[in-house]
Amino acid sequence: MSIIETDHQYVANTYKRFPVALVRGKGAKAWDENGKEYIDLGSGIAVNIFGYGDEKWKQAVTAQLDALPHSSNLYHTEPCGKLAKMLCERTGMKKVFFANSGAEANECAVKAARKYAYDKYGDESHSTVITLKNSFHGRTLGMLSATGQDHFHRFFGPFTPGFVYAEANNLSDVKRLSEENGCCAVMVEMVQGEGGVMPLNYGFVKGIWQLCKEKDMLFIVDEVQTGNGRSGRLFSYMNFERQPDIVTTAKGLGGGLPIGACLLGEKAENTLGYGDHGSTFGGNPAVCAGAISILERIDDALLQGVRERSAFIVDKLNGAKGLKSISGMGLMLGLETERSAGEIAGACLARGVLVLTAKAKVRLLPPLTIGFEELEKAVSILREEIERV
Repeated sequence: MSIIETDHQYVANTYKRFPVALVRGKGAKAWDENGKEYIDLGSGIAVNIFGYGDEKWKQAVTAQLDALPHSSNLYHTEPCGKLAKMLCERTGMKKVFFANSGAEANECAVKAARKYAYDKYGDESHSTVITLKNSFHGRTLGMLSATGQDHFHRFFGPFTPGFVYAEANNLSDVKRLSEENGCCAVMVEMVQGEGGVMPLNYGFVKGIWQLCKEKDMLFIVDEVQTGNGRSGRLFSYMNFERQPDIVTTAKGLGGGLPIGACLLGEKAENTLGYGDHGSTFGGNPAVCAGAISILERIDDALLQGVRERSAFIVDKLNGAKGLKSISGMGLMLGLETERSAGEIAGACLARGVLVLTAKAKVRLLPPLTIGFEELEKAVSILREEIERV
């Protein structure tokens, strides 16, 4: 059987895959089993931020595999501590809990917020977390419950209680929910990725931050997709000049291996104690070694390059017939088009360009280091397909 036939017969039918089997990649390019070349503007959904086959990342992971590929969290390992130190120094946060995915990092954030409130009030009276409508925080039962989209609240009930949903960019709605419920935190994405690449307003973020200070709620920012340089800053919250109490991240931090990180600020740094949380593979030495290689190269020059590439894409697409709007931040862009996003994605695929969708939009998440020649070729094809209306 072919790769695709084997997949159809033996893999659970949870993904609507494109009819392509990728077998290798280098930089921003990938090749399928028939040798066809593609320019990838999705980077594994914001994971391969340095593209495929990044040599420095590969060397770091390989060296750690040769030394110590895994150890339980009963023992100390150098990569785990070093990566946590780097994250804290780059963000001003105080402690890090490592997991294996963004959903797990978000689960840790909610546990920390509820424990913070329990320690303060002595009971579970302030356990509710405010999230936003149109948000997406993961696919565990807990994070499906945190996700503010009715579409995800089907089939798997009963869902975890303790979440309420405010209108995005509506501070009055957040305040209302904080008064009607015993709340411990507000959790937001600065750009709602799966919800259609919709950024929050600066004033709204500032207002949430102030409200959390006034009510002693924790301000949690989900940087699973927006983090690690994607927005043009190390983390997207840095564009809003407000320091969160908890930050979660994953995807691009691992460079292709699974990792999640929950960064705890001063308020929450000592909230979780011995036995309160854990993870068998969290802080895996090989994964952390790769993440160190990724993080140490997200410098000012790379971030400037992200902003330049973002401006290049917007400039090349502006004025295209059939393009209604462009939303997002940095190299996380959503294109509202007259032609359906699915049709455009399929047409681009046929012409050797990989793009994603988010709700009714075409979504772009290219490698942060994609070359301008490749970018121009891919965006030119994308523009042509947008204009076929």
